[in-house]
This record gives sequence, C-alpha cells and structure tokens, in this order.
Amino acid sequence: MKTETRENIREIHPKVMYYGTPVVLLNTLNEDGTTNISPISSSWALGKNIILGIGLGGKAIENLERHKECTINLPDPSLWEKVEKLASYTGKVEVPDIKKEIGFSYMKDKFHAAGFTAVESKTVIPQRIQECPIQIEAKVNHIRIPEYDPFFAIVETEAIHFHASETILKNENYIDPANWSPLIYNFRHYFGLGNELGKTFRA
Repeated sequence: MKTETRENIREIHPKVMYYGTPVVLLNTLNEDGTTNISPISSSWALGKNIILGIGLGGKAIENLERHKECTINLPDPSLWEKVEKLASYTGKVEVPDIKKEIGFSYMKDKFHAAGFTAVESKTVIPQRIQECPIQIEAKVNHIRIPEYDPFFAIVETEAIHFHASETILKNENYIDPANWSPLIYNFRHYFGLGNELGKTFRA
C-alpha cells in the first residue's frame, strides 16, 4: 500500500483560520431581560471550564460584560440552516459600521428568526435552545482582551448545569459519541462528523 506523503506542503496566508471547530449558539442576557443568540465558532473545554473567543463590537460581549451568565448551546448538523439564518443578524440596534459593510442587520427576536424554541434555564437567566442536543448553563469567571489583538475577547466560563438529549446519552452521565455529532464550522462551510476512526485509551 502506498504511503501518503506531504511533500507538496507550502506556506499560505488564509483570510480566516476556522480549520474545523464546533458551532456554538451563545445565549446572553439583553438589558430588557430577553435572550440574545450569537453564533460563534471559537471555543474549547478544559474540565468544567469552557473558553470562548468573541469578537468585540457585538451584542454578546456587551451582554457578558454587564451580566456574567450565559448558556452554551451546541447544535447538530441537522440545524445548520437554522444557524445560518442567524449569521447576518446582530443584536445591536445600531449596527457597527464594520458589520453593516458586510451585510449585517439588526434583529431583536433571534429565536423567531431562526425558528428556535426558548427553554428556561435551571439557575441562570439566559434561556436555552430546545432544539440543540447539548445545552450548558455557565457563569463567566474572567474576560480578557489581549493586548496583541484588541479586536476580540477571551471569555472564561464555568459550566454549572449540563443538559443533553436522551437520544445521545449512553448510560446515565455519558454522551454516546456514536449518536452525537456537533455541527462543524470548517473554513466558513458547515459539516458534520464522518465515520468513527477509533478511540483513545481513556474512552
């Protein structure tokens, strides 16, 4: 069998580096007590902590700075069209010029715009999204704006409650990876997971 080589690797300069990360629908609290939904694609988890990368100038970071609670909703691939319906909307009444130039417009009720159903959370105020198989209630522990790139914030959150659809559960407290597939944002295209290749020794 011929071994695949990487001899034709070369340096490039891509405009974006979304090399395949799960889509997150981040729900935050508006001033009037309603919930805003912001699709984001920069997140990672370490223990009970989930780190979010959020662009400045949008409603999500504005809300988190004022009210340090959120829900982190993970859609599966079947929801990509609903997610995309939110892509060109912002929760800011005065749309920032940089967003206006690329086609963003204001939308107050994003649940209605995407066809999502709001569900009350257990302890945090921002609502969850019923259609998402995984819904995490979280509190914000720290927000940092890097000196080297003042256009985004690194938000450290701590999971308080983890909700999951029974359709993806295995035993009582385990997600069955054979039944769960996150929606992947891959260089501005939506993908689901492919076939399982194997598992780590800790699985």
